[in-house]
Amino acid sequence: MESTIKTKRALGLMSGTSMDGIDVALVDIIERDDGRLEVQQVVAETYPYDKQLQEDLRAVCSGWRLTLEELCDLDDRVAEVFAQTAVAVMDKEATKPELIGSHGQTVYHRPPERTKTGGTSLGYSVQLGRGAVLAKRTGVVVVSDFRKADIEVGGQGAPLVPMVDWLLLTDRRLTRTSQNIGGIGNVTYLPANGKHHQVLGFDTGPGNVLIDMAAQLLFNKSHDDGGRLARGGRIHTPLVGKWLEQEFFQKRPPKSTGRELYTMGYLQDRIKDCRSQQLSDMDIMATLTELTVQSIAHSYRTFLRTTPEEVLVSGGGSHNRQLMDRLREVLSPMKVTTTESVGINVDYKEAVAFAVLGYMRMKEQHGNLPSVTGASRQVLLGEVSHP
Repeated sequence: MESTIKTKRALGLMSGTSMDGIDVALVDIIERDDGRLEVQQVVAETYPYDKQLQEDLRAVCSGWRLTLEELCDLDDRVAEVFAQTAVAVMDKEATKPELIGSHGQTVYHRPPERTKTGGTSLGYSVQLGRGAVLAKRTGVVVVSDFRKADIEVGGQGAPLVPMVDWLLLTDRRLTRTSQNIGGIGNVTYLPANGKHHQVLGFDTGPGNVLIDMAAQLLFNKSHDDGGRLARGGRIHTPLVGKWLEQEFFQKRPPKSTGRELYTMGYLQDRIKDCRSQQLSDMDIMATLTELTVQSIAHSYRTFLRTTPEEVLVSGGGSHNRQLMDRLREVLSPMKVTTTESVGINVDYKEAVAFAVLGYMRMKEQHGNLPSVTGASRQVLLGEVSHP
């Protein structure tokens, strides 16, 4: 008997901790009668934020205090930009997806915390760009606010992409990790032929966030293109070791972090450490890049159940040659490659993931992994907004 195939077109919208714009992935999600999912990318693009919006968002994440009215205004601006982006893609491709999965823009993320009485408080996570505006502007059903449902059952609300990693990247023979290096680094551990409850996932620490801020501060560049600045410097290994002693790196998963920790103040403290050792600006870039590398290596050695055979890197960090070369050296004999080797664009994996998570919500399928987020149970992720 031949298998039946159902296909839905979905649009994924994502802006991460780098806050440089909106990543868009228009995909066809193919579900076979055995439940297996395949994703075919139709188009993927990035729509940059205008400079003022980018500056305002980064200021909020660095501690800029807003009135409630100002926060509402910022939410409106983000929602309108997301809606304009979705409409632009739909018009350009002359298509109307059946759903939009929109992550929005995270401006605050607080994981669950231990209380003074020994209990645990629920976490909190704020994504701007409410789905109701997108639904009204596009005429398409929108799934948004993915993190809240996991948080409400005691989870971190992050990372959420591991569910999609498990569906799309699990190999029958190889144990893999999917290592995203966006603003923040996060890993998904995928045992060979593993079940969903065997998956691990957590934030490893800074990805590009400190590198990008330092490139701007020291060289007036938006990022370290290809890792050229870091390649011109010397790594100060003792400083990296000292930085890795900080609490987040030693904390056991489940754990998540964001720009709330890796602020400009945090970077300036690290630069002060470097200056005390007479490091040049390029040495600082090399040493900050090495922090990302070693935080990933530390996470693998300390928290993964077994050593993976293959590491699939995605995100902006995959374009940084210094970072990738050092990962290959430090993680050897693991094979370090990118998600391009399995047909997934390195720059749009998370946008694809939120298209899939939106699809799962509309199918009333659980989207979180308690083994990853620490939630007490699986739940439906996302709020549904109709046009």
